[in-house]
Amino acid sequence: MAVNKEEELYQPIKAYYEARGFVVKSEVLHCDLVAMHADTEETIIVEMKKTFNLALLLQGIERLRINDQVVLVVERNRKKSGAHNQRFGEITELCRMLGIGLMTVTFFKTKAPVIDVLCEPGEAPQRGTRRKKQARLLLEFRERSGDYNVGGSTGRKLVTAYREKALRCAYALQRQEEAQSPSQVAAVTSFPRSGAVLRDNYYGWFERQQRGKYRLLPAGAAALTEYADVIADWVAALPGSQAGQNAPAAPIESQTSLASRPSRRPRKRRSSSR
Repeated sequence: MAVNKEEELYQPIKAYYEARGFVVKSEVLHCDLVAMHADTEETIIVEMKKTFNLALLLQGIERLRINDQVVLVVERNRKKSGAHNQRFGEITELCRMLGIGLMTVTFFKTKAPVIDVLCEPGEAPQRGTRRKKQARLLLEFRERSGDYNVGGSTGRKLVTAYREKALRCAYALQRQEEAQSPSQVAAVTSFPRSGAVLRDNYYGWFERQQRGKYRLLPAGAAALTEYADVIADWVAALPGSQAGQNAPAAPIESQTSLASRPSRRPRKRRSSSR
């Protein structure tokens, strides 16, 4: 059951604090609700909104200027599955980081509202730095040879470290008419695990012609043309001015550099992380 006005949140919250020994008054210096404990004079400022939004969060931060205990209250609407204001896990952690409390009120047709205290004012954050994801982030950053993407873009194939590795392998295969072994490809790419990239064939660029020998498919040749700038930068950066020696006679417009090992064998994913 959804509320029509945020004023409907007031009575349940007032009853909640009064049951805990607080004296409650509304609209004190524009604060929706102020609760003061009858014995300890502990004071809590409460701001209420139908849904969690930036205005409510900023209001809570402003209230911290006049009191160190602030609680935000929103309705928990059971019918709004997937709405941004239902991501209470992330919202709760955000409130913890700011030192603000968070409560939700769920309304029902036939029974009293239910109040959930998601975090108390001043509660310490629970989610620390995720070391494994941080390590993956740093590895991906270091393995990329350059900046070939546009930040904020969507629906575009990203030039990831793995794609660069695959492009290097495609470049090594295109340079030779005959099928090549993983060791021959690794000698050109300077990537010891080139064989894994060829076997996995994540992008469908390679074909095993015979045991231990691979050739480039038309899709791989097209990728070299599509990512010509990536390959050109890698070839130009090869030691000993090998750009001219390694470059193919026809202008192959694609290849990428990936001189680093992946942390694990690549898996097919639905996302565009590769």
